[in-house]
This record gives sequence, C-alpha cells and structure tokens, in this order.
Amino acid sequence: MDYLNGVNALTLVFVALLLFAIAYRVYGIFMANKVLRLNARNETPAVEFADGHDYVKTNKNVLFGHHFAAIAAAGPLVGPVLAAQFGYLPGALWILIGCVLGGGVHDMVVLFASVRHKGESLASIARKEIGKTIGTITGIAVLFILILTLAGLSLACISAMHEASWSLFTVIITMPIAIIMGLIMRYRKNSITFASILGGVLLIAGILGGHDLMQQEAIRNLFHWNINTISIAIAAYGFVASVLPIWLLLVPRDYLSTYLKIGTILMLAVGIFFVHPTLQMPALTNFIQGGGPVIGGPVLPFIFIVIACGAISGFHAIIATGTTPKMLANEKEILFVGYGAMLVEGFVALMALIAACTLMPGDYFAINTPVAAYDSFLAAHPHLHAVDLPHFVERIGIDLHGRTGGAVSLAVGMAHIFDKIPFMDDVMAYWYNFAIMFEAVFILTAIDAGTRVGRFFLQEMLGNVIPAFRNKNWVPGILLSSFLFTFSWGYLVYTGNVSSIWPLFGISNQLLAACGLIVCTTMLIRMNRGKYALCAAIPGIFMAVITFWAGYLQVKDIYLPQGQYLLSSLAIVAMVLMCMVFIGAFRKWYQLYTTKTIATDYYGESVKELVER
Repeated sequence: MDYLNGVNALTLVFVALLLFAIAYRVYGIFMANKVLRLNARNETPAVEFADGHDYVKTNKNVLFGHHFAAIAAAGPLVGPVLAAQFGYLPGALWILIGCVLGGGVHDMVVLFASVRHKGESLASIARKEIGKTIGTITGIAVLFILILTLAGLSLACISAMHEASWSLFTVIITMPIAIIMGLIMRYRKNSITFASILGGVLLIAGILGGHDLMQQEAIRNLFHWNINTISIAIAAYGFVASVLPIWLLLVPRDYLSTYLKIGTILMLAVGIFFVHPTLQMPALTNFIQGGGPVIGGPVLPFIFIVIACGAISGFHAIIATGTTPKMLANEKEILFVGYGAMLVEGFVALMALIAACTLMPGDYFAINTPVAAYDSFLAAHPHLHAVDLPHFVERIGIDLHGRTGGAVSLAVGMAHIFDKIPFMDDVMAYWYNFAIMFEAVFILTAIDAGTRVGRFFLQEMLGNVIPAFRNKNWVPGILLSSFLFTFSWGYLVYTGNVSSIWPLFGISNQLLAACGLIVCTTMLIRMNRGKYALCAAIPGIFMAVITFWAGYLQVKDIYLPQGQYLLSSLAIVAMVLMCMVFIGAFRKWYQLYTTKTIATDYYGESVKELVER
C-alpha cells in the first residue's frame, strides 16, 4: 500500500470530477429513463395542488439551490474530516462509490415516489405502498430521527457561531437578502438572473463589510451572543421559516446559501489546482482496526456511518419527501435536482476529506484528540506529534489543540492550502473564520428545511386523529404543529441534553437511508419495474445490514461498557422500529412478485397493484 501514500490531492480531485460526470451522463440517465421512466407530460404536485404557500412551481435552478442547501448540512463537511483518522483511502472510496450507486439513487427514487404520491412524506408512501401499520411505524421512526438530527445539527451550528461575531453577523444578513430575492422572483417576471446577481453582490458585500464592522468593539459585542441566546434564536428562525410561504424566506435563502457553499468549495478546488498539495495522511492508518482517538470503532463498518451525507444519507429522504417534491415543475427535473445535487454534495465531502488529509497527521490528531487524552495518546504514538500547528496557532490567534468535532480541522485544512499561495499567509485568520462561518451557513439551511418537513410530518400524523390538520392551508394547524415540532428539538438544544445522544445520529440517519430505499423499492416492484428495482434494493439492503452491524457494535462495545443505558435503549428502539418496517416491506415484495395481474394506474402505466395516490 506504500505506493498509495503521498498522492497529489489534485489527482483525487480530477478522478472525482471525471467519475461524477460519467455517472451523471450514464447511470443517472439510466435511472431516469429505464428505472423510473420519468415523463415530462405528467402533472407534478406543484402544478396540480398549487397553493402559493407550500406547493409552488419553482425554476429548476432555484430548486436545485434549495435542495442542495437543504441536504448539505454538516455531514459532508464533518463526517469525512473525522473519517480521515482511518486514512484517506477508505473515505475517498466510500464517497465516490456510495454517492454514485447509493446516495444519488436514494435521492432520485425517494423524490420520484413522493412526486407520484402528491408530494407527501415517506411515512405516507409507506402506508400506501406497504400498509397502514408500517406507515405509522415509519412516521414515528422518522419523526424521532428528525428531532435528533435537527437538535444535533443545531448544536453543531451553535458551536460554530458561539462567540464568533463575524460568522453570526453574516448568517443573520442572509435572511433580509433572501427576502428581497424572494419578493423580486415572486412579483417580477423573468427576474431570476437579476435576483441572483443582486443576492450574490449583497452577500459578498455583507461578508466583506461584516469583517470590517467586527473590528469595532461596540458592534462586535452586539453580535457576541452566548450559547443560550443562539439556541433560542435558531429555534425561533426554524419556526418562522416553517410557517412563512416557502418562496419568501426558505427557498431564496437556501438558494443564496448555495452561492456561498459551492463558491467556497470551488475556491478550495482552485487553491488545490495552484498549490498541488500532497495528501500527508497515509492511505491507511494504524487505527483501521479501532482504538483511534477520533472514532473508537474499526473502519468496517463505521466508515459507512461516520460518512453519511456525501455518500448516502437518510436526512435527504426527509427533504426529498418534504419541500422539494412540492416545488418540482417537471418530472424530468428529478435527475438534475435529485441525482445532480447528490453528486455535488459528494464532491463537497471529498474536498473536506482532502482539506483534512493535507494536514500533517500529527497536526490532525492534535486538533481532534480531546485535551485530557492527548498526553496519553502522544505517549503511545510519539511519531504523531504536532508539526505545523504552532504556526497556525500563531497566525490565527486561537488555541487549536483539542478542538474536536471536525469543524476546526476543516477550517485549518483550508487555511493550510491557501497558506501556500503567495501573500495568503497574512490573511490566514480571515480564512479560518470564513471557514467556520461557511460551516454555520451549511448547517442552518438544513435546519430551516428540516423544521418545515417536520411540520408536514406532524400535520399528517395529527390529521389521523383530528381531520382538520389534513388541510395544509389551515393556519391554526400550521402554527400549532410548527410550534410543537420546533419546541421538541429546540428544548433539547437549549438544555443541552441532546449532546449525550449525538452518536445516535449516525446510526439513525443511515437506518433512515435504508428505509427510504427499501420502501421505494416496494413501489418500483409494484410498478412492474422487474429487475430494475434491484438498483434501489441492493444499496437499501446493504445499508440495512451494515447499519445494524454498526448499531450492534456501538451498543455492545461502547454504550453498555460505559454504563450508557439510555443511549443503548434509544439505539435499540430505533433499530427495532426500522426492523419492523423492513420485515413488512420484504413481505410486500414477496406478495407483489407472486402477483400476476396487471392494472393501469392514474398515469397510464401497467402496474401489479393499484394504490391510493
């Protein structure tokens, strides 16, 4: 394996771009034409149920921006950085292969299923395709996972913005800029280009101006919020974004954030092109068998859990059955929005991995090892001592030792690459703070969309008890369900209790990804897709097996030995709920495969069984 060490980062970038381009043109089009058989003549929910609030026909480029911003939260940044502990090779292979054959397929089939089911949730799809009981169990499991996800993402966002005045200021100004863009695109014809340029200019002005404003102590103190204040503000923003018309704040803000996200990653790619950095992390480290300071478990199966977003992620199913299907103007755009956005996220994940792996291994471990454990770690691995970290600490002005969680590693890795460009050394502190703000924006765009989708889920579930909640335009129902859902994750964030159950996110998220693929495979079998259904079934079953394996190891080797019985119970509950869904789906598969009758559905296609739309 020595010949794989010391690889030039630019080589990996070119490999990824080439593979993703071929995947889109070959496998993505195969999925669109052969597996899903997308038809531009079919009326989408955004057209059929247009209400100007949730169901809004949206330009595909704007929708791509919203969808990408919503699915690309902390996962494609933090996960690959943490997985660098195993070496660059496991993470790179999983991102490249998982994104093409798993994540992109997952996002396409789930979005397709929701579009064919009136833009409704994964729980509703499961109820119609498999049965009422399985639909209810799916709804409970998804709601449980979504609350954990949003609470965990919020804590990550708080960590990024806590006492970071410039980052907080920049995040806040994206909101009025987004509202201006939303109003322009809504009430002025053919104004997307104008709104995009205006939004981009205002965003750049805000970022640069914010940096200068924060040099004034009075203004800096104004945006120097403590953790509790930020916790309340994030929950309040989530509530507002979930009840306002989707075109006014959520979509334009996500679209605007996409400029920053993709622009920053492209800058990093350009930096790699000019600097040609070498991957200092070896292809495989001594921690692949477990026992590492960042991730305690072995590379198999934990690489598939640590890197979720960027390869395959269940959170994407929540967005692809929440906001996005209600705004899709044309079925054919599922390829661009679903598969295309996933490939871009995969590239983001790979760039994050590269940024971490260009650091000297000793610097990487000094940042990501808790301070209390660093001395014992260094005694056991003296060759992994810090090399360039003192220089970074001096230039940035912040102690970087023991800054676990991945965000700081990414920021330092980006600063390390730009540091090699002439004259950039003098602005290293600027790039570091910019990267921290960049991650906060990434996370917040998932929180607003996730909260809105949670409101949809809760309205559907409450509608089974109180029929009035089924009316998605009933204002009291919108406000009450939004408040209840926002309070559920906001309370966990404010009290900090969720920090103890953050490890559950990886297991729960990947179980949800398996659920999305397996439930939608049921639909493909019912639609008489035959062997083409294997394109979704194989990655779905693989993720189910690998995640149950990781969950078992996490409970047996980590939770129980440490006396964390609550975490053990929650992990077991999540796995049992999903196991019930999978068993119900497999039974339905057998029933459908033995069905010989053929009927014609609402869309004029030959199917094995008719179900409610």
